[in-house]
Amino acid sequence: MSENGYETGRLNLPFVGHCTFAKQPAVLDWDALADADVCVLGAPFDMGTQYRAGARFGPRAIREASTLFSFGHAGMYDFEDDVTYLPADGIRIVDIGDADMVHTDTVKSHDNIEHAVRKILAAGAMPVTLGGDHSVHIPCIKAFDEQEPVHIIHIDAHLDFVDERHGVRYGHGNPLRRASEMKHVTGFTQMGIRFVSSSNRADYEAARKAGSDILSVRDVRKLGTEGVLARIPKGKRYYCTIDIDGFDPSIAPGTGTPSHGGFLYYEVLEILQGLTHLGDVAGIDLVEVAPDYDRDGTTAFLAAQLLLSFLGYIFHAKGVSA
Repeated sequence: MSENGYETGRLNLPFVGHCTFAKQPAVLDWDALADADVCVLGAPFDMGTQYRAGARFGPRAIREASTLFSFGHAGMYDFEDDVTYLPADGIRIVDIGDADMVHTDTVKSHDNIEHAVRKILAAGAMPVTLGGDHSVHIPCIKAFDEQEPVHIIHIDAHLDFVDERHGVRYGHGNPLRRASEMKHVTGFTQMGIRFVSSSNRADYEAARKAGSDILSVRDVRKLGTEGVLARIPKGKRYYCTIDIDGFDPSIAPGTGTPSHGGFLYYEVLEILQGLTHLGDVAGIDLVEVAPDYDRDGTTAFLAAQLLLSFLGYIFHAKGVSA
């Protein structure tokens, strides 16, 4: 009983109280983030989609799902690893709400996301952004331009390396191409890429020229976790952008552009866990959760569980666990 911290305070069941990420404190004053280790930001933007919209409701769905995992006032005990991750007395996670969205105005909406991420970085915290379609990665990674360089870890069914189509440069098919134009981005490891997408042969060639190592799901399975990790540059700062459609639609149906043949949960989790021992994870965005297509909330639960596990691994690698 005492090891879980339930002997004092409220029981605080998942369905009780305000719905913040993992029921962590809400801090809406972005000039008061100095004591935060992690800031969770919503980016409810989906005007960059080419097919089914609805990812604007992703941040709400992920927050709601994350309350399931808020048990354990002293942290999150994982019996497989025999580790209590994210101990309450060792790490402070806060939910800072959403960046403001201006309907029909991609530039202003993206600027607002970038401003929020810059506030998080200025406070010395790690940004975790909940999308939103994948175009929100553009302002998220742009905000790192005054930070040390980063190598992008990209998990997705799609390459997202389109340059421009009919004047569109900031849609959800463009984010990694836009990132490749930023001086603080040193390279990419792109995993899960498969089947047909908006990217063509020339886009793949451009990605490789920009320093991308592109791995399909079948490539990852042939290599295994250790083989994949051996291909990722070591000792770098990593920014992880995770599109939920990188997972198979059998476990992640709630997304606008599903693609069969995707990852299963542990395949991605073990790569992310290993990544934390290669270098420093500086930021995360998780995008394209669209709850309208999520029959029973499975996709949102997957997103929330993955993020909390990944955060646990990141801080465990830094020596913050029990």
